[in-house]
Amino acid sequence: MFPPSDSHPPPPPGLTCVEICAGAGGQALGLERAGFEHSALVELDDDAVRTLRTNRPHWDVLHADVRSLSADDLRPSGQEQEIALLAAGVPCPPFSLAGQQLGAADDRDLFPTVLALAARLRPRAVLIENVKGILQAKFDSYRADVLQQLEDLGYLTSWRLLRACDFGVPQLRPRAVLVAMRPASFTKFVWPTPTACPDTAPTVGSVLYQSMASQGWELAREWANSATRIAPTLCGGSRKHGGADLGPSRARQAWAELGINGSSVADAPPLPGTPLPVKLTVAQMALLQGFPPDWAITGRKTAAYRQVGNAFPPPVATAVGRSMATALIQTGSGTGPWSPHTGWLGSSVSGNSRHAPVASPGVMA
Repeated sequence: MFPPSDSHPPPPPGLTCVEICAGAGGQALGLERAGFEHSALVELDDDAVRTLRTNRPHWDVLHADVRSLSADDLRPSGQEQEIALLAAGVPCPPFSLAGQQLGAADDRDLFPTVLALAARLRPRAVLIENVKGILQAKFDSYRADVLQQLEDLGYLTSWRLLRACDFGVPQLRPRAVLVAMRPASFTKFVWPTPTACPDTAPTVGSVLYQSMASQGWELAREWANSATRIAPTLCGGSRKHGGADLGPSRARQAWAELGINGSSVADAPPLPGTPLPVKLTVAQMALLQGFPPDWAITGRKTAAYRQVGNAFPPPVATAVGRSMATALIQTGSGTGPWSPHTGWLGSSVSGNSRHAPVASPGVMA
């Protein structure tokens, strides 16, 4: 599902990325796969900072509240190089269907911070990921204001609802993704084409069988053969709410149908004699989120689960990042054709129109 995390192609000239709210690194890892080179990442949570530094010691990870930083803090040190991409996975609670949906009234709303940084850093492109709740009609005016501010900065924009399962992740996980680019690049940008669907994406059983069998659990094959669907959306919760369980009662029922006890998180894969339903470990949930097996999640169980549950699946970030990288290289100052897939760009393609409407690839659930 995902190549080893140490086998990514070298970035092309000029595709530098600044990322805020980096979390466990799902978006950062995906963008790295797409050819972006992070010059700075910002994260407030102690455990997530350790996760980022553990997996990528060479990344410049700033342990800070992004609202306390200036644009100069995020510019590549000693470089005049233009920033290609400002990326953010801003907090979801202000718009989450499971929360109060306070939007701009929620003190965790960091869209204004991203827009302020975009105005000061002037990146060639902006990428923001959030929950599907922000696409509801009640937030129409909020989204319109975000788009207007980006337009005032000289960007063209498009929202899209993307499902993780459509890009080979064994989980539904719909996410709202906002792309903003300068006009020349935006006309070359094309949203990535799905490579799978809920019926063809890897199943929970196929992804987790090896881990479930790793301690000699005699029911591993029986369990895997019955867990033949994708997972419901993992929910990490927030600092204010949420613990080490797999979500509300409706979600737990869906997990139960997959032979999984969603009431808590296991410390290790099941041992011989463990009855069904079985609990998942944080590492197993990271696999269901599209992380590679060697991506270490640090911290105590609840903190580690929260990092995984709130992550942007790396394969989805890779797909979007590749489309953005292609558009940026085609319209940038980098020398020579390049592609994050093969090292060489193919023929150019036409992109979306200005202010493309919000699009959904199917049922939102």
